[in-house]
Amino acid sequence: MKVWDGVSGSRITFDWHDAVASPGQRTIAYMTENTNLTAGLLKRAHELKGIEMLDNVRVSDIQLGEDSSSLDMRSWPIITLSSGTTLAARLLIGADGANSSVRTFAGIASRGWDYNRHGVVATLKVGPDSTSSYNLATAYQRFLPTGPCALLPLPNGFASLVWSTLPSHATTLKSLSTIDFIAMVNAAFRLTPTDLKYLHTLPSGQHDEITWRTQHTPFDAALVPPPITSVQENSIASFPLRMRHADTYTGERVALLGDAAHTIHPLAGQGLNQGQGDVKALVETIIEAVETGQDIGSTLALESYGAKRYAANNMVMGVVDKLHKLYSVESGVVVGLRSLGLSAVDALPSVKEFFMRRAAGS
Repeated sequence: MKVWDGVSGSRITFDWHDAVASPGQRTIAYMTENTNLTAGLLKRAHELKGIEMLDNVRVSDIQLGEDSSSLDMRSWPIITLSSGTTLAARLLIGADGANSSVRTFAGIASRGWDYNRHGVVATLKVGPDSTSSYNLATAYQRFLPTGPCALLPLPNGFASLVWSTLPSHATTLKSLSTIDFIAMVNAAFRLTPTDLKYLHTLPSGQHDEITWRTQHTPFDAALVPPPITSVQENSIASFPLRMRHADTYTGERVALLGDAAHTIHPLAGQGLNQGQGDVKALVETIIEAVETGQDIGSTLALESYGAKRYAANNMVMGVVDKLHKLYSVESGVVVGLRSLGLSAVDALPSVKEFFMRRAAGS
């Protein structure tokens, strides 16, 4: 992974070939399309048997149950589906995103702030000779004052774009013709922040303007990704960037995980990884409760899940938040200090190995 400062040009390269203790390791992280991940999970669910899938319905209401002569369900969440079906949950897991209805039902507050940034995403095609000129195992990220622009490798010469930028810039990018959008993505890795700021003010014509500016802007082609040539149809989208953290991950017969528990800036690509870590820890917690004869929905049984994940997630969120704020500064002594720090880390293989291990979840 090649990362550099769009203002000062200082850079750092993460490569397992430079590792001190793990010279045989070759991969920092993997990219997988969501459709493939979902298909794999569904396949595994069917293999396991005993799992009932309810599709094409939504949760319309969640309420606490009532006491009856046969069973006291006053602590049990009762879920009403749009189909009219009702379900009683011994343990209700809220994996329903940042606007979690499960979190609202449980009365768990979520605190944080908006970044006043949008993430623009798209699936892109690298040049026709990409199989020979583009290292499909390399990711690129350039920190611009408005936010980082990342190009992440996919198979067969494709790449995934994640460009964090101002909401007004995101609106402009989505309104452009395909040829102008492609030019802007290429410019994001090559032209100066001043050039990009001006280009965002143009309603159209970026392709011709960037072609001229690129000819007069020096850059090392070996250090930037190869030019993008096309965009997958209907793949351009954007979403607001926020940091939110729930006060707790558990309540009586409720557990939160993934975006329902925490949302993070995408600059380090750790959002899904954090959610997967939550799943692993919650599974371990439930197994322990079953093996020791506990009620899996009790607050006591769920306590270890929060203990395992809250501090770990909070640390990652704090680091990513500080990185966003650090690289949002465009001038002054901060630029010099952060550039010095980046260069210093790049010269220390053992420190880079530590960061790579953290990114890989180990």
